Amino acid sequence: MEIYFFAVNILIIFAVSDLVVGVSNDAVNFLNSAIGSRVSSRKVILILASLGIFTGVIFSSGMMEVARKGIFHPQFFTMPELLIIFLAVMFTDIILLDTFNTYGLPTSTTVSIVFELLGGAVAVSALKIIRMNHSLFDLTHYINSSRAMVIIFGILLSVVVAFICGAGAQFLSRLLFTFDYTKKIKRYGAVWGGIALAFITYFILIKGAKGASFITPETIDWIKHHTVTMLGAIFAVSAIILQILIFLKVNIFKPIVLIGTFALAMAFAANDLVNFIGVPVAGIHAYSLAASSGSPGTASMAPLAGKVATNPLILLLAGLVMVLTLWLSKKAKTVTETEISLGQQSEEEEEKEKFGSTGMARKIVKMTIGFFNFVRMIIPAPVRNWMMKRLDTSHYRVDTNAEGKPSFDLLRASVNMMVASAVISYATSNKLPLSTTYVTFMVAMGSSFADLAWGRETAVYRITGVLTVISGWFFTAFSAFLLSMVIATVIFYTKAVGVIVLLVIITVHLFKNHIRHSEREKQKDKDQIFNLKKVTDVTSTIATTFEQMGLFIQEIKTSTNNSIDGLFLQNEYILRNELRKSKTIQRWANIIIANIFKAVRLFTDKDRVFSYKYGQTIRRLQKLADGQRDIAYRAYNHVSNHHKGLLQSQIEELKQVQDILNDILDHTIKSLMDNNIEKYKTIILKDSELRKLAADLNERQIERIRSKESKTRLTILYYAIIGNAMMISKQCIELMKIFSNSFGNK
Repeated sequence: MEIYFFAVNILIIFAVSDLVVGVSNDAVNFLNSAIGSRVSSRKVILILASLGIFTGVIFSSGMMEVARKGIFHPQFFTMPELLIIFLAVMFTDIILLDTFNTYGLPTSTTVSIVFELLGGAVAVSALKIIRMNHSLFDLTHYINSSRAMVIIFGILLSVVVAFICGAGAQFLSRLLFTFDYTKKIKRYGAVWGGIALAFITYFILIKGAKGASFITPETIDWIKHHTVTMLGAIFAVSAIILQILIFLKVNIFKPIVLIGTFALAMAFAANDLVNFIGVPVAGIHAYSLAASSGSPGTASMAPLAGKVATNPLILLLAGLVMVLTLWLSKKAKTVTETEISLGQQSEEEEEKEKFGSTGMARKIVKMTIGFFNFVRMIIPAPVRNWMMKRLDTSHYRVDTNAEGKPSFDLLRASVNMMVASAVISYATSNKLPLSTTYVTFMVAMGSSFADLAWGRETAVYRITGVLTVISGWFFTAFSAFLLSMVIATVIFYTKAVGVIVLLVIITVHLFKNHIRHSEREKQKDKDQIFNLKKVTDVTSTIATTFEQMGLFIQEIKTSTNNSIDGLFLQNEYILRNELRKSKTIQRWANIIIANIFKAVRLFTDKDRVFSYKYGQTIRRLQKLADGQRDIAYRAYNHVSNHHKGLLQSQIEELKQVQDILNDILDHTIKSLMDNNIEKYKTIILKDSELRKLAADLNERQIERIRSKESKTRLTILYYAIIGNAMMISKQCIELMKIFSNSFGNK
C-alpha cells in the first residue's frame, strides 16, 4: 500500500498546482468586464472576486462526483487502475493549462478535465481488456462515451449562441443608450438595470448555489417552476433601488458590473472547483475505500458511484489557494489581457494589436463587409440614418482614472455580465451542456463586435485572435485525450519508475514555461517604453518621440550586432532569435510612428514647414527597421541552408564595418536620448569614414571574385551587410538633421 499512498500524495500536491494553473486560466471569466471597464480599482475588483470564490467553494461539494463517475463506471476498475487514470489526468491537466496560460490563451478547464478522464480511462480500459483477452467492444461497459459527445456539442452550441446573444444585446442596448449613455441613463437606466440584475441574481441561484447542501432538490425545483415570478420580483425591487441611485447621481452600471463579478466568481468556484481538485479527492476516496477492505489491490470501487461528501476543510483550503493565485499570478493577468485586448473600443492603438492577420480572418472580414453592404441596401434610408446617428462612435467618451484608460465603457461591461449570466442560467436550468469560459469569452467578443470596436483597421486582427482562441479550445479536447492516454499507458507499464520520470519531465516543462512567460513579460515592459500616455504639449511630445527613437536605435544596434556575430559563428539559434525579433522591432517602429502622428496633430499652421520635416522621421524609422530585418534574414537564410561560412578575410573586414557602425549608432543614441546635438558632426565624420572603408573593401572583394576565392552567395551576403550598414548610417544622419531643427538652440 506504500506505493499507492505515494501516488495519492502526488495527487494532493498536484491538486495545489492544478488550482494555480486553473485559476490563472479561468480568472478571465469573471475579471474581464470589471477590469476592462475599469469599474473600480483592481484591488476592489479582486476583493469582490475573492468573496465570490470563498462563497462558491462552500457550494461546490455536490459537484465533485463528475470526477468519480461522470466519464467512466468506477465499478469496473480497481484502486490501482483508478490511480493510474487520476495521475494521468493531473499530469496532463497541469501541462496543458500552464502552456495555455504562458501564451495568454483562455481555454476551458471543464473540457480539459473531461477529455483527460476520457483518454486515461480509455487507455486503462483497453489495456485491461487486452490483458484479459476480451473484445475491445467491451469498452462500452467501462466508458460513458455519450458524455464526451455532449461536451463537443456544448462547445459548438455555446460558441455560436453566446456570440449572437452578446452581439444582439449590445446592439439593442447601444441603440437605446448611444455611446454617450450618461444622457439616457436617467430615462431608461433603472428599467434596463433591473433586467440585468434580475438575470444576474437568478444566475447566482441557479448556477452558483445549486451545489449547496442546504439547498434541497425541492427548493431548486421550486425555483425552476417559478422562474418568471422570481425574475419579475427581482426586477421590480432592483429597478426601484436603481432609480433611487440615479436620483442620487450614482452611475448604476458600476454596481451591476461589481455584482456580476461577484456572481461569476461564485459560479466559477462552485462549479469549476471540481476541475482542479475533483480528481485528487476521488483518488483519496478510492484509496480509503481500498485500505478499509481486505484486499486493497482488487477491492471493488463500486461505492464511488454513489454520493460521497467532501470535507469542508478541503474546500476552504482550495478556496484559499484560488484567492492567493488570483492576487499573485502574473499568468492570470496575461490571460485576462488577451480577452480585453480583443474587445478594446479604441482603434487609436491598432499598431499594438496582439495578433497578426490570417487568410481565414481576411475572408471572414470580406464576407462580413459584403453582408452589411447588402443589409444597408435593404434598410430604408430614414431607419438607416437614425441607426447611424444612435451608433455614432464620435460620442464615445471614457475617463482615464488612476488605473488607466478603460478598454470599453460600463454599458458594455454590464451587457457582458447580464448576457453571460442569462445564457449560462438558461442552459444550466435546462441541463444543456456549455462551458463558462466559452460563454463569457464569446459574449465579450459578440458585444465588442456589435459595439463597432472591430473597425476596418482592426477587424482582421481581432478575428484572427478569436479564431486562435477557438482553435485552441478544440486543440484542448484533442490533446487532452491523446496526452492523457499516452501518460496512462506509460504509468500502466512502468509503475513507480514511470511516475518519477514523468514528474521530472513535467517539472522541466513548467520551468521552461515560467522562463518563456518571464521573457514575454519583459517584452511587454519594453513595449510600454514606447507608449505615450498623454499628448498635450508639442515640445514635450517631440522630445519624447526622439528619446523613443534613441531607444529604438539601441535595439537596432543590439540586434544587428547579434546577427553579424551569429553569422560569424555560424550559430543558427542566435540568428533565428534575431529574425524573430525583427517583428518586435517593426512593431516598435509602428508605435513610434503612431506617436509621431499624435504630435503632428498638435502642430499649428506656423509649424507646417517643420511638421513636414518631422514627418520624414517615419521614413527613417522604417528604413532602419528594414536594414535590421534584411541583415537578420540574409544571415539566417545563409546559415540555416548550411552554406559555407564567410572567409576569414571577409570576417575581419566586416568587423571593421561593424565597429564604425557601432560608433555611429552610439553617438546617435546618446544625442537623441540626451536632447543634445553636439555629436552631429562626429556622426557625419564617422559616416564618411564608413563610406571610404566600403569603397576600399569593394576593391578587395573584386579581387576575391576574380580569383574565385569568394563564391556568388558569399559575395552577395558580404555586399548586403556593407550596404545595409551604410544605409543605417545614412538614416541616422537624416534623423540627426531633423533633430537639429528641433533642438538646435540647445
